[in-house]
Amino acid sequence: MSGARLLARSALAAGLAVLIGCFSERQEQPTSLASIRCANLPVGTLSPGVVVAIRDFAFHTDTVRITRGESVLWINCEEDGVEPHTSTSDGGVWDSPLLRPGDRFARTFQELGTFPYHCTPHPFMKAVVVVQP
Repeated sequence: MSGARLLARSALAAGLAVLIGCFSERQEQPTSLASIRCANLPVGTLSPGVVVAIRDFAFHTDTVRITRGESVLWINCEEDGVEPHTSTSDGGVWDSPLLRPGDRFARTFQELGTFPYHCTPHPFMKAVVVVQP
């Protein structure tokens, strides 16, 4: 097997391990985010919907496009000890609780439109959800 192919398989295995760690249905939160390597969480499509990682005091990605009926899952991937964040609609459509490192919040979007949002404790953190037909 070529070195590039072996490297690609290793990267895929590592990505799957991160997803399993981040999205397991365990009742207890991990004691350290370093153990699940959340900082390497692949951001993008999660069927049906999108994952938005919160890390380095920003939403990654800052614009997500979904179709009606899909969900957005926000996961706080900051290191332990970093202040909690929220996902809060600028128009009052939703407001997550404070999300500590490792916490998650999801919302399913039934209405079409563009929905800007921010982090309440850190209002410089801004992003947008675009819901298309």
